[in-house]
Amino acid sequence: MAAARQKAYYVHGNTVRDVQPDRRTVEKPKKKVNNSVRRNREKAKHMSAGYVLFLGAALAATGIILVYYIGLQSDITNSVKHIATLERELNALKVANEEDYSRITSGVDLEEIRRIAIQELGMQYAREGQIISFASENSDYVKQMAEIPQQN
Repeated sequence: MAAARQKAYYVHGNTVRDVQPDRRTVEKPKKKVNNSVRRNREKAKHMSAGYVLFLGAALAATGIILVYYIGLQSDITNSVKHIATLERELNALKVANEEDYSRITSGVDLEEIRRIAIQELGMQYAREGQIISFASENSDYVKQMAEIPQQN
């Protein structure tokens, strides 16, 4: 009976658990490390002052470059926003200009201008041979610097 008491089982639902389960762990045998490998590992654990200074300088250079890059990105973003504002302003001015132009052209009565030019100012239509063509650098107008030669 004493043996039965030491191996007491507790039943819970459909599982039975052993009060003192056998713990068997399998340990892998440690490999022997070569002396040169061990020395290299020890050296890798300790950093020299020169290496630490190099890493610090590299970190500082990286930080400076990143700050400069972020500044450039900010400048580009601001430029794009400014350009968009100027484009909107240009479009608004173009629309206003087109509206003013169409208002002016629709308000002009060409027949009235012709009547005033012929009847009140005594102007006449040009006859054959009165029109002289000139070559000009600017196509907008020709500036008369001397008398126009007469053609027969």
